[in-house]
Amino acid sequence: MTQIPVLLLTGYLGSGKTTLLNRILSNEKGIKFAVIVNDIGEVNIDADLIQQGGVVNKQDDSLVALQNGCICCTLKMDLIDQLRDIVNMKRFDYIVIEASGICEPAPIAQTISSMATLGPQYITNGIPRLDSIVTVVDALRMRDEFSNGDALTRDGLEDEDLENLVIQQIEFCNTILLNKAAEVSADDLRKLTEIIRAIQPKAEIIPCNYGDVDLERLLNTGRFNFNEVATSAAWINELENHHGDEEDDDDDDEEHEHHHHHDHEDEEHEHHHHDHDHDDEEHEHHHHDHDCHGGCGHHHHHHDHEGGEVEEYGIGTFVYYRRKPFDMNFFDNFVARLFPKNVIRCKGLCWFKEEPDMCYLFEQAGKQMELRNAGQWYATMPKDELQQMLEREEGLRRDWDEKYGDRMQKLVFIGQKLDKKAIKEQLDMCLTDVEL
Repeated sequence: MTQIPVLLLTGYLGSGKTTLLNRILSNEKGIKFAVIVNDIGEVNIDADLIQQGGVVNKQDDSLVALQNGCICCTLKMDLIDQLRDIVNMKRFDYIVIEASGICEPAPIAQTISSMATLGPQYITNGIPRLDSIVTVVDALRMRDEFSNGDALTRDGLEDEDLENLVIQQIEFCNTILLNKAAEVSADDLRKLTEIIRAIQPKAEIIPCNYGDVDLERLLNTGRFNFNEVATSAAWINELENHHGDEEDDDDDDEEHEHHHHHDHEDEEHEHHHHDHDHDDEEHEHHHHDHDCHGGCGHHHHHHDHEGGEVEEYGIGTFVYYRRKPFDMNFFDNFVARLFPKNVIRCKGLCWFKEEPDMCYLFEQAGKQMELRNAGQWYATMPKDELQQMLEREEGLRRDWDEKYGDRMQKLVFIGQKLDKKAIKEQLDMCLTDVEL
């Protein structure tokens, strides 16, 4: 079946995606591009810019504008329909999607990758194949926002300043264009590269200026693999590679395989420090098929564990690992008042004495913090099903605790000059006992 490659361009507002897109469309390689531009406003500014640049005019049906919504959420079927229509035209060699600056790339990638399963009416004349996800990063902006913790947690952040979104765009891609590289000092560029590498260790990082990059590094690469990209973020590597005794959790030199599989529900519970909204409704077990859809991060792969510090700039990672539950009020206080400002990213699993059956996913980037229901622990399964699971899963057996089962605190911290001892001591103060 004919496959048409798709390039997904992501990046925060003003990072330079449209400039790069114009360069792509101006190529001299004879590639016939179809373009899907998404903007959440009533006026599709990006599309207008492209048109004014003379690359695509209003009469050219190679430009598709998706307006009044975000393709990572409300316009999924619109995107699918547009991709199908473009393929059916049989006129184009390549499809470029310029996502809105506030789009998360993972849902878009999942939408494109799912088209083959939607039925023959969507793939009669061929199928779009996601070839690459390129995230454009504004070096100037990132220098100011990620150079230290103070900038990340500054007062007066607007809703548009979504550090969490920026980090997710960095985490979910296979190529990062560090744009406007010439406008920062060499030392700042090296430092910024190391920060990005600490967040996303697997993607190729390409410094450039205003999208001036060899297109062969972006087009027809065949490099995109959903599972690999979905599990390439540093927090996932650290979460899976760390396994050990809580009394000796500074020893990060061994390579490990981790097998916890929690179904991260779509329903999100925002973490407002002292105002938790926890529902009492029952949750089904979603642990039996061991298939983690949507890039939740728990998988079966070995990873090379680097675990070290980037000594030049003090950028490092570590895993906080304990078996006892948190007291929810104490954990709230830590998050609201004691959370270190030099943490760039924190993400991982946790549980609370108040809800001992529930696994939660905690996520932080800058001032953006969220606590999300991630399903129930394996330990809550019926005994006969649990026994079968333990017999099948070596990793689960290895992680099993006689008292707590698979319940654990496992939080990955990424930041600059982290005081591991202080963070661990503060989190240890949040621990308590529980009757199971």
